[in-house]
Amino acid sequence: MNAEKTTIPGEGRPGLGAQLLRRKPLDQMVGEAGSDGGGAPLVRSFGVLQLTMISVGATLGTGILVILGESVPLAGPAIWISFVLAGLAALFSAASYAEMAGLVPVAGSSYSYSYATMGEGMAWICGWCLVLEYAVSVAAVAVGAGQYVNETLAGFGQFLPAALSQPPGDGGVVNIPAMAIVLLSMVLLVRGARESARINTAIVVIKVCILLFFCAVAFTAFDAGNFEPLLPMGAAGVSAAASRVFFSYIGFDAASTAGEEARNPKRDLPRAILLSMLIVTSVYVLVAVAAIGARPWGWFDGTEAALVQILQELTGRPWIALVFSAGAVLAIASIVLTVLYGQTRILLSMSRDGLVPPVFGRVSRRTGTPVAGTLIVGTVVAVTAGLVPLGELADATSIGTLFAFALVNVAVVYLRRNRPDLPRSFRVPFYPVTPVLGTLMCAYLMANLGAATWLVFGVWMLVGIAIYVGYGRRHSKVAALSELEYRTLTAKPSTIKETHS
Repeated sequence: MNAEKTTIPGEGRPGLGAQLLRRKPLDQMVGEAGSDGGGAPLVRSFGVLQLTMISVGATLGTGILVILGESVPLAGPAIWISFVLAGLAALFSAASYAEMAGLVPVAGSSYSYSYATMGEGMAWICGWCLVLEYAVSVAAVAVGAGQYVNETLAGFGQFLPAALSQPPGDGGVVNIPAMAIVLLSMVLLVRGARESARINTAIVVIKVCILLFFCAVAFTAFDAGNFEPLLPMGAAGVSAAASRVFFSYIGFDAASTAGEEARNPKRDLPRAILLSMLIVTSVYVLVAVAAIGARPWGWFDGTEAALVQILQELTGRPWIALVFSAGAVLAIASIVLTVLYGQTRILLSMSRDGLVPPVFGRVSRRTGTPVAGTLIVGTVVAVTAGLVPLGELADATSIGTLFAFALVNVAVVYLRRNRPDLPRSFRVPFYPVTPVLGTLMCAYLMANLGAATWLVFGVWMLVGIAIYVGYGRRHSKVAALSELEYRTLTAKPSTIKETHS
């Protein structure tokens, strides 16, 4: 259906069906980058190193440090295969992200890509999934902080009571460490993106070092017999674990939200996305193999801070566990910092389009950051992290992540077919096989998530639809364009080349 044909007479706005199909012109999207509609622009200060570290910082550590104890019982010794499966699905999608990030270097990530290709309706759904993906993943990662804070304090003969280090449902009242890490990250992000990126880079280096140190120690006690039988829970168990750990691969999505703060986004974003995926997947598989080799898979069931426990048992030296625990707290903090960063940039883009309130799009002239939006998001996420159990958060994040990734794969196919003339700094290899496989693998992993997760996802979508109908539909800037304006903008495929160069 043509969006222009169902415009409401006298109102200048399309009907609901036509509005849902209205695409945001690519040249308009790129032209708006760096502006919040009258306020200060975002500051372009990131090179390929900072972008890669944002991606690695948002990804590396979650699946190992936080939910390993909950994932191993699902897959058994084959947990490393689950990481490979999730990593493969992520890699296909990462290639699509790399092409889209070089083509449309804006802060909206897959939300913006969907808006440019599939229209406002699918863009809203994608954006709403990203809110679930980012905000809930921050909370999920922060929840695991309580385990490592207690392990660190144990080195000094101290500990936090369960009431203050676990959420309700896990034997506690409120998870204070989780809330504290989110709030500290929020304050750091408010101060400025460049400062945050520098601190994140330093923490990522520490994180990689402590994980490699764990592998070096764990391999001294490697027992190949721990991998037999390899598939005690069958292929279904491997798939279920892959679906659960998939949320830990959202880092390259976080890097793509930095499109308006990268110095050379067309060149550096694709490189950062693919490089980070290679680093993260390699380290995840290495650590998983080392952990299973050191301890039989049944040992992980119900074990908190599993890597620390392995180190302590193997070395018998509490100070080693203390150093690792302190490093793990920093590692979790870097994940919270970078993913929270991505969430604020997604909302900034949605606000720029009028689909969420303008408060999320206001950029401070002093700091060059969306201060108000960061404070709102940080507060809401902190409360969630303090009160909701980890397992429920991890699964809810995975389904939002998978859905958004699938849409990006579809966006690549759409633009290759309909806009082959657009300049691309990176092209998905083995097209169209790669984006098609990426879409199918995301759908497969979604199908392996439990009924409760799908129920939460359905409720979340209903809430999103209500918000769109009640607010987004009436404030959409693309829908506010007259028929003539919309025709004119969508009929200018060549202007993006000038803006994009």
